[in-house]
Amino acid sequence: MRDPVYLDYNATTPLDGRVLEAMLPYLKEHFGNPSSATHAYGWSAEAAVEAAREELAAAIGASPEEIFFTSGATEADNWALFGTLEPGDRLVTSPTEHEAILESARALARRGVEVVLLPVDRHGVVSPDALREALGEGAALVSIMLANNETGTVNPVRELAEVSHEHMVPFHTDAAQALGKLPLDVGALGVDMMSLSAHKCCGPKGVGALYIRRRPRRVRPAPLLYGGGQERGLRSGTLNVPGIAGFGRAATLAAESLPGEAGRMRDLRDLLWRELSGRVPDVLLNGDPERRLPNTLNVSFPGVAASDLLAELTTVAASSGSACASSDPGPSHVLLAMGLGEERARSSIRLSLGRFTTREDVLRAAKELARSVEALRASSRDVPGYGVGSASAAE
Repeated sequence: MRDPVYLDYNATTPLDGRVLEAMLPYLKEHFGNPSSATHAYGWSAEAAVEAAREELAAAIGASPEEIFFTSGATEADNWALFGTLEPGDRLVTSPTEHEAILESARALARRGVEVVLLPVDRHGVVSPDALREALGEGAALVSIMLANNETGTVNPVRELAEVSHEHMVPFHTDAAQALGKLPLDVGALGVDMMSLSAHKCCGPKGVGALYIRRRPRRVRPAPLLYGGGQERGLRSGTLNVPGIAGFGRAATLAAESLPGEAGRMRDLRDLLWRELSGRVPDVLLNGDPERRLPNTLNVSFPGVAASDLLAELTTVAASSGSACASSDPGPSHVLLAMGLGEERARSSIRLSLGRFTTREDVLRAAKELARSVEALRASSRDVPGYGVGSASAAE
């Protein structure tokens, strides 16, 4: 039997063989602690960390001293918020953020931080005008994600950051889904902090980074972790040298391949949509039809529960939303915030493509998806729906 078609790249990505090659020396012979400054084992480990820091900085248009390694984007998100906000401060964010932001915001609210959730439109986009209105009474931090992990919708982060800076408020963005899919330049985007993850761009799990701007608007979030004073005293803990080396290589590969890879993924994503809509005419697209990640397709099948579809769909690996919330049976908070309704949210699945997805994979997945939808509709009419009918990609 063939392996299932993997269409869950937004959850995690396969490790690129070239990334593994960059990691192996630091899992074996070069096993030193980069904080060991008295011998060659420590020196080689430190050199690997600094080389990776330079690689990641180059991939996003930053300076190496602005890159701080973490255990992943979740830690980076937590650090950006908890390290910046104090009781009495105001956080402005959106209801479609990753739970790493939303759960942090809830915890901060319990500590006395005021949290303002901006509205999003039916595609999940945050409006600069809505942000400007929310900042009228002051805020200490704005955090709006660059690209949504469920729908792929891309926010106008540059314009949002400009509005934030008009009010002298620092701007953080969760860009975990963007590296390797969108051009990333922190200077052009104007962000003050940016969260990144290695395993979203064919790198290893368990390593990420927080970009922290130095000039012209210096920000310095307080440490979350204390101990040995690693990462210039801002993030203590022995560094994950193999993971960091892999992250550096993954970031370089992602940046170098982006011009051709983004177009290839977009073509395959659009082929998947055409094949699905041809086989299941009432399928609905969720998210912005134009301004979205080139690899992401979030769709709803009226009258079919996503949980039932994914259980039936043994030949395609997909998800009903964020992998971090896959055990939660509730409808997507992202789609609900977009005003799509509970039934449509419960019938939605996310299909995300990546570096190793082929045309054959897409055609096979579309056929299997359509077969599973038909089988479920034929076997049961008990799942509540909201009607069937043709739908355009803009719905």
